[in-house]
Amino acid sequence: MIEYKSYTLPNGLRVVHNFDPTTSMVAVDVLYNVGARDEARSLTGIAHLFEHLMFGGSINVPDYDKVITEAAGTNNAWTSSDFTNFHCQLPAANFDTALYLESDRMLSLSFNPQALQVQRSVVVEEFKQQCLNRPYGDLMHGLRAALYAPEHPYSWPVIGLEPQHILNATDDDVRRWFFAHYAPNNAVLAVSGNVPYDLARERIEHWFGDIPRREIAPRNLPPCGFPSQDQYVHMRGPVPSPMVIIAIPMDPYGTPDYYAADTITDLLSAGRSGSIYQHLVARGDGSIIEADASIIGSEHPGFVLFTAHTASDADLNHVAEALLHELELLTHSGEVTDYRLQRTFNRFATTHALSNLDQQARAFNLALADIHGHDINQALERRRQTTVAHIQDLAARLLHTPKVILTYTK
Repeated sequence: MIEYKSYTLPNGLRVVHNFDPTTSMVAVDVLYNVGARDEARSLTGIAHLFEHLMFGGSINVPDYDKVITEAAGTNNAWTSSDFTNFHCQLPAANFDTALYLESDRMLSLSFNPQALQVQRSVVVEEFKQQCLNRPYGDLMHGLRAALYAPEHPYSWPVIGLEPQHILNATDDDVRRWFFAHYAPNNAVLAVSGNVPYDLARERIEHWFGDIPRREIAPRNLPPCGFPSQDQYVHMRGPVPSPMVIIAIPMDPYGTPDYYAADTITDLLSAGRSGSIYQHLVARGDGSIIEADASIIGSEHPGFVLFTAHTASDADLNHVAEALLHELELLTHSGEVTDYRLQRTFNRFATTHALSNLDQQARAFNLALADIHGHDINQALERRRQTTVAHIQDLAARLLHTPKVILTYTK
């Protein structure tokens, strides 16, 4: 059980607080409800670019990293299709420093043209390293483009469609993005560590209370445009082994089918005990070297993902059929037992508990639960609503859902 309190400031900033007297540290997490899903196809990658720009100097702090380092703290950030997250951890005695830094860049960036130029170069280099100069680096570009309609923002990766979009981003683009999305009424601030609630509330109100609300840009997403029939895509590149990827549309986060889909992939691929590994790798015919199943879960419809690395002479159609056969087995009576399902719940409970041991991870998990309107302590209970019958039914529906089957070879 994680004890926490939550409230909302008059300017709309949602706050979650967890007091942990067993540590001398405090973690501060700011989760903004903005990500690549808020981009237009003509300017992709700007959400990720802006994550970098948030470290390029705010209105009163020219060097975020310098101040946090001098306060004996560490920090980082990440961007997804749905959210942008900033987190830091430092001695509880320096709690005010973290609040000062985060509130200042929530108030306004410096919008230094030099910072934009520097971060454009950094992000473009990251694009080259991740997508152009790494085996399978462009896989998600091909997969997402085949799965989603071109105008849907899930049809491109968070890093963007092409480096030129980042190079084209102007000072005006940056300013519009900030004032349309970075605001107290579009964020959750989570605190976990050795700072009592009353003190934390007083200091948070001091640093964040005067930041004005802003009008948040409306999010009008087009339909996902999933395929009406199976799509076959072939990609080539300098890769070490052929690969087969199958993507099947699934429900968005928080729905019963979301949790059932996540449970299905856990049944299939929970390490070496998962049926995919046991059937296709450990006891297979040698054509499949490595195989896995997972979900790309999102705030809007995501997808179940099956992957397999194969021997160079493998029949890739046969590999795809073998992956789908593992899903088909789950529809059979007696294949998924209550005992086997309970094991997945136990694994989730362990993973969930371990993920909340660290103050930084706990702060983020609290922020994410709050932005979803969930009680973090009910995470396992929501998962336990999944039944054997639900697993069988969803597995059958996924099998008959039009999917993308992508092969990647040299």
